[in-house]
Amino acid sequence: MSFSSTRESVDGNVSANDSARAQTTPIVALVALFAVCAGVSLYATTLGGVTPSENENALAGPTLDRVHDAVSDGGVLSPVALTRAREVAPDGYRVAVAVTTSGRRWTNGRQPPSEMAAKSIAVDSAQRPVSVAMGDGDVVWGRLRVWVWR
Repeated sequence: MSFSSTRESVDGNVSANDSARAQTTPIVALVALFAVCAGVSLYATTLGGVTPSENENALAGPTLDRVHDAVSDGGVLSPVALTRAREVAPDGYRVAVAVTTSGRRWTNGRQPPSEMAAKSIAVDSAQRPVSVAMGDGDVVWGRLRVWVWR
């Protein structure tokens, strides 16, 4: 007995009618389905990455990096240097900067809009942990936060 994918007659010969049929194995169909699904998901992912998001005011992240570079020396932030934050603010935008450590807080710039006002004004904010130079020469951990709005 033979185990081939073609249909054989009892005497071992393949009839002409049987060889004219086209058959697809389930594995080939599954591979084709996988390729189509992968292509559609890749297209949707790429399209989602290039279309603008709802938050068109996504300036806080880059502004946070620029403020950190402007007010820190060797990776240690100086609260006295917060006045330099205005120099790196995006044109046409208002910026507020705050540095918070355990028990101390330094701010510069305008006060960011309150939570109620932030719903009507597009306010973007970002924060990151930083090392902060204290007046007595100690370096402590703190948090640098930036708010950006028009």
